[in-house]
Amino acid sequence: MPRTVLIVEDTDICRDALEVALMRMAGVDVRVVATAEEALKQLAGDSVCALVTDLHLPSMDGFALIEAVRSDPHHSSLPILVISGDTDPRTPERLAGLGANAYFPKPYSPAEVRVRLEQLIDAS
Repeated sequence: MPRTVLIVEDTDICRDALEVALMRMAGVDVRVVATAEEALKQLAGDSVCALVTDLHLPSMDGFALIEAVRSDPHHSSLPILVISGDTDPRTPERLAGLGANAYFPKPYSPAEVRVRLEQLIDAS
């Protein structure tokens, strides 16, 4: 049974590049949504083994999404990777405080994201 990785990204080019990189992972089903609200609906209904999110999303941002995910006992240990062009130097510390497992500033290496994601999935 494939493991499901949920990508939350509202920019087409970023979403497509990440989806292609992660689809190369063996035994992984990649699902993509454009908003945090859609992500929360997916998490409520489906078994997801990891979440990869941008921070700058319409309506609800990635910070609020991570807080919502971590407040749910069913997802308190879900691996969360963040990929963002956020330039605030406090962002990595803030994400760590919220419980994100990894942060990749844009531009990023899709191969590095894939390796870290595999490590987190295998460890959980």
